[in-house]
Amino acid sequence: MRVPLIALVVLLAGCRSLGYYAHVAHGQASLIVHRRSIDAVVDDPKTPDATRRRLALAAEARRFASSALGLPGNRSYTYYVQLDRPWVAWNVFATPELSVAAVQHCFPIAGCVAYRGYFREDLARREAERERALGHDVSIGEVPAYSTLGWFADPVLSSMLRWDDDTLVGTIFHELAHQKIYVKNDSSFNESYATFVEDEGVRQWRRSRGLGAPDEKGDRLEHGFTAQVLALRDRLGAIYAQPWGDDAKRVAKAEEFEDFRGRYLAWRDGEAGGDRRYDRWMAQPLNNARLLPFGLYDTWVPSFAALFDRAGRNWPLFYAAVQRLAALPPSDRTRELERLKED
Repeated sequence: MRVPLIALVVLLAGCRSLGYYAHVAHGQASLIVHRRSIDAVVDDPKTPDATRRRLALAAEARRFASSALGLPGNRSYTYYVQLDRPWVAWNVFATPELSVAAVQHCFPIAGCVAYRGYFREDLARREAERERALGHDVSIGEVPAYSTLGWFADPVLSSMLRWDDDTLVGTIFHELAHQKIYVKNDSSFNESYATFVEDEGVRQWRRSRGLGAPDEKGDRLEHGFTAQVLALRDRLGAIYAQPWGDDAKRVAKAEEFEDFRGRYLAWRDGEAGGDRRYDRWMAQPLNNARLLPFGLYDTWVPSFAALFDRAGRNWPLFYAAVQRLAALPPSDRTRELERLKED
């Protein structure tokens, strides 16, 4: 499962504690200290062939991002960091026990986000325990990559090399899109815009290399599973809004999660054709917090697709139109996105 990648942007932040700020600053500094230019790593005879091939691909995608997609031509993704851990970071999500609304964390530059990020798993688990002690539902998400929104030259990370080629290339496009345009306190806008740039960028990238269209099966399954999770979240929200006692809501909550497992099995063995890629996610305990990342990336993707067509499929004109949307007051921006989605 993908998780939000705009994590840990707390530069100059009024963090809840100096210790958290120091941890994030140290984690970011460590990446800077350990980075090497991708060209140097590719030329190094000690580099494993598989790593060399993936980094050469990333370097080509990085050049394509600026030359063909109009994305920033800076030093981001021209460096590589071999991590000493499987993931670069861990995000901690929390909700009240009887709510699907996230516990928000706000920072001056990134704005408010629905998680706190940690470079160390033990610290993420400590934060999760703190949230549980407050009676909250909690989930920890593994983070293979994140963006500093251009404040630093974000590197390709060894955790990113776990992905297939399209996902690796697309993530570079996605994160550079955030660097070009980012709206404070509007995660749905930011992620939908960057996801559109990623998807359209991968399509153009594949055409430039004489490859066929991307395999749509994964997208179809992701959309189908996400739709089920969002429907579950809506049902839970309706339960929590009822004028019932907390015990009655807890019973109804447990029943909804149990019902969802049955719905999932029917979908997996029917519409999904027996595909088991989501079994691992379903095997974990379900709670409100585990549902938070879903829908974040694609709510307004059709709106940005319509905007791209209106711009004549011209990237500079498209970005100018996105900038105009970004400058609108939040309510006006949402209305315009809704209108575009209906076109």
